[in-house]
Amino acid sequence: MIDNRTLQTLSNPLSPVAEAFRVARTNIEFSGVDQSIKTLLITSSMKGEGKSTVSSNLAVAFAQLGRKVLLVDADFRRPTLHRIFGLDNRHGITTSLLKKGDPLEFAHATAVPGLSVLPSGPIPPNPAELLMTAAMTAFLQRVVPLFDHVIFDAPPATIVTDAAILSTKVDGVVLVVRSGKVDRRLLKRCREQLDQVKANVLGVVVNGITRENEAYYYQYYYNSYYGQSQTPQRHKRRVRGKRGGSVADAVPTVREPQGLRVGQENDHSDA
Repeated sequence: MIDNRTLQTLSNPLSPVAEAFRVARTNIEFSGVDQSIKTLLITSSMKGEGKSTVSSNLAVAFAQLGRKVLLVDADFRRPTLHRIFGLDNRHGITTSLLKKGDPLEFAHATAVPGLSVLPSGPIPPNPAELLMTAAMTAFLQRVVPLFDHVIFDAPPATIVTDAAILSTKVDGVVLVVRSGKVDRRLLKRCREQLDQVKANVLGVVVNGITRENEAYYYQYYYNSYYGQSQTPQRHKRRVRGKRGGSVADAVPTVREPQGLRVGQENDHSDA
């Protein structure tokens, strides 16, 4: 059974949370000025920041545009997507990589038209090495032409090397940061590790905002729509992206990838 509490873009599409994911979707699309963002990796600096929630809702948001989307659980250590979508995880991408069979054999169609989910499958003894195999390269060569978007839910980047390895194979990377939880030094180290492998970090998603702040940002979206474009200074962040400037502002601009603030009703402790 699908976890409707997590999938706000599906169960409550008119909510501020769902709208925030649509804003993030738009910003991701416009970040690909020189190259379209077709393959996307979602990671975080530590566990429990909500990366699986973010990757799932972004996948739904892209599918709601009429796109064909494949969401892949590339967290071979603490897989989560099968629980969010109510799927069997006995077989998945690890099965395909180890057997070198059809990479889509264990992909599941979902209640969202156009969205397929490929669970992780059995946890392998060597996750990082598996991502570096020729089988993984062949997997990407096979599935990317078949979908408009392929989104990977990866492990935290500072804990294991999996995300760094996979980041070199995708068009863009989004970091998920839980408000009030992440250590700035850890976040900086996470960004440095991704920079070392020349990952294309598009921006930051800020997750776990309080209900009070959520109401404030919803009001800000409303005011912006009707012509009041001032950025609320007291909510500026200092997390920086490659393109310069804040990547965690609430302004739905298309000039650079902006942050996404998700309310507490979507504040889960997934990987």
